Amino acid sequence: MPLIVLWDIDHTLIDNAGVSKEIYAAAFATVAGRQPSAPAVTDGRTDRLIMREMFDRDGLAQPDWDAVQAALEVAGRERFEELRQRGHALPGARDALTAAAKEPGIISSVLTGNIAANARLKLAAFGLDGLVALEVGAYGADRLERAALVEVACERIRAAYAVPGRTAVTLVGDTPRDVEAALTSGVAIVAVATGASSAADLRRAGAGTVLPDLTDTAALLIHFKCLAAEGD
Repeated sequence: MPLIVLWDIDHTLIDNAGVSKEIYAAAFATVAGRQPSAPAVTDGRTDRLIMREMFDRDGLAQPDWDAVQAALEVAGRERFEELRQRGHALPGARDALTAAAKEPGIISSVLTGNIAANARLKLAAFGLDGLVALEVGAYGADRLERAALVEVACERIRAAYAVPGRTAVTLVGDTPRDVEAALTSGVAIVAVATGASSAADLRRAGAGTVLPDLTDTAALLIHFKCLAAEGD
């Protein structure tokens, strides 16, 4: 009974302590030649959408995405030590990822708005990068809208692991956009109230399963096994 689990990163697995917005500001400045007029608005958006909205807001023409992505990668690398010092893995994240990685039948990867390089960097800062199959994840450079990333990840996982098309899929995330991505794609959602959105916010968005955090590893695994059984 296989199950694909796709984890969000920021505010689901880690607290970036504001470093993410500093990365966006630095990348914007590199490409635009000046500082942005206001901080990036994230809230579950992809990096493509975040940066597009920043340029639109400041009345600037949209730059070539390759230049933006390169600037994001440089800004991320330059702030790696800052992230390690200021940020932290969220309670229960390491144990949850470790348990999922050890569970037969679970394929554990990421679905994140971050570009791939910065997703890996954020997890590596807290020693979490080896606990998920990053090569088959879906990232903020892959699509503009988060919901479209679900099929990207599923296609990569099916190609790499030869799992059947009926395999159950669940997202784990902390924003209404995570919930929307799951509902739009017809997959399950485990919402965690570890970010700016409250449990009530996540339920209003349509999440049927909402956890306060990831600390109850046993209960989370039981839920994953139930989802796998339903998919089978």
